[in-house]
Amino acid sequence: MRLWLVAREYDTRQTVTLTYASVDGERSYTRQASIELLQRNPVTAGIDREKAETERVEDAEIRERYAAEAERMAAGHDPDDEV
Repeated sequence: MRLWLVAREYDTRQTVTLTYASVDGERSYTRQASIELLQRNPVTAGIDREKAETERVEDAEIRERYAAEAERMAAGHDPDDEV
């Protein structure tokens, strides 16, 4: 399933948490990577993951936010665009 970048959070350990979600906001996938790794492998607007690798978004407010951001990313970017 195609997922779109909806959130990027930095922490004090030089780690970035990336959250991707489906355009309906129902499913999400989160991964962490070091800033150093992301400099070598840039973040893309979209990724493909199997449904079993994703999690259901239970909170309605978060689901709506993810859906809005995923729709915005999908409308403005190709999946392989670096963002």
